[in-house]
Amino acid sequence: MPDQNFKNHGRYIFLWHIITALAIIFALVGSIITFIHSDGNLRHASIMLIIISLITGSLFWYARAFALRAQDRAIRAEENLRHFILSGKPLDSRLRLSQIIALRFASDAEFIALAKKAAEENLGSKEIKQSITNWKADYNRV
Repeated sequence: MPDQNFKNHGRYIFLWHIITALAIIFALVGSIITFIHSDGNLRHASIMLIIISLITGSLFWYARAFALRAQDRAIRAEENLRHFILSGKPLDSRLRLSQIIALRFASDAEFIALAKKAAEENLGSKEIKQSITNWKADYNRV
């Protein structure tokens, strides 16, 4: 696995993000087209296909959203503990979750100063990541 950095830290799973999403969209569009062009005999079946497509799309969306929400909470707790171990104080309460998530890539040597700068200057997550000089990889992100 190549070293992780700002340019390559985003993670996409082709089968999940592209193929599955497109399959759900095609199923929904196809079922709507079938409903529009159907006579009385196929209307019930096409309505059921529309409902199944919507449920599948909802499952696709929320399976990812719930996993990321749980992981974001874990990252917040881990980084708060890390900050406390390094500085003896919890993270600044002004830091937003997105900032804390971005700070997880900072090495211990620059973590405290960057956290302080992020809170004081209200840096965005992209700015925080670009400010990191010694990238600490996270290969376990869902």
